[in-house]
Amino acid sequence: MESLPEVPRVVQLPDGTYTYTDHLPVPGPYTGPQIVHQHVHQAPPDRTVQRVALGTGVGAGAVAAGVYFGPLLVGVLTAMAANLALLALIAAVCAWGVVTVVRSVGGEDGKRAAKNVARARRR
Repeated sequence: MESLPEVPRVVQLPDGTYTYTDHLPVPGPYTGPQIVHQHVHQAPPDRTVQRVALGTGVGAGAVAAGVYFGPLLVGVLTAMAANLALLALIAAVCAWGVVTVVRSVGGEDGKRAAKNVARARRR
């Protein structure tokens, strides 16, 4: 039973109401200067465009555009590169297929022509 909290003590005031005895008197209103907590966060190192825009006096619209369109541009360029890589792979497979079919169908003349082309390239 030692781990349980202590039972709060209740007293009856002269006006008949009940209150807890552990209440401290409430302090008066604060009359000092107003305190403003301002948190300044530095931009991560990859936000060079935003920092340059802010440093040159460009407005918040340019910063917002950099924040929004920067990752969007990276995504678009990545998608384009993936599409071009897929097209290059398809072109290489098609060229390999055409060369294989021509060599198998061409017979001896096709093999001699391929050898001649290979010799011409080496020279």
